[in-house]
Amino acid sequence: MSIPEEPAETVWQGKWIVAKRQGKWEYVTRARGIQAAVIVAIDAEDHVLLVEQYRVPLGQRCLELPAGLIGDEHEGDTPLDGARRELEEETGYTCAGVEELGYFHSSPGMVSEGFTLVRATGLTKVGEGGGVDGEDILVHRVARADLPGFVARKRAEGVAIDVKLLLLLADTMLAP
Repeated sequence: MSIPEEPAETVWQGKWIVAKRQGKWEYVTRARGIQAAVIVAIDAEDHVLLVEQYRVPLGQRCLELPAGLIGDEHEGDTPLDGARRELEEETGYTCAGVEELGYFHSSPGMVSEGFTLVRATGLTKVGEGGGVDGEDILVHRVARADLPGFVARKRAEGVAIDVKLLLLLADTMLAP
């Protein structure tokens, strides 16, 4: 397939997203250069921190890695700065270090948004987490060995499962 030569046309723009059309393609992008950071946080006892929150587009709660927007409210924010802040806001944990693992796209056929994946190390619980400004985030600290069963139980309860959890489930899902 050839690359469309027409420029992208803005079909609609809101505070957070922009719907665009380029040739036959319709897609969504983040407004104002906003980015995202996703955090893999595994503590010294080999427990991973997960969050569960209601997601309007899904109409249900979703189990996810902690994550947040970069550049939406904090000018000059970097993915590492944002990851530290979001980890504490969402989970109640701070970290001694964050390491960038790469930039990824989760649904490139529909959205241009990608995310910077970071690993948080040296975790210390300093609060309850749960988010800010009316967010209703449940924090789960799950032993990595128990993760496949935990995810299966959440799925059976009707909780959606974010694709990024495949990062932690690949060994068990792909085992012969």
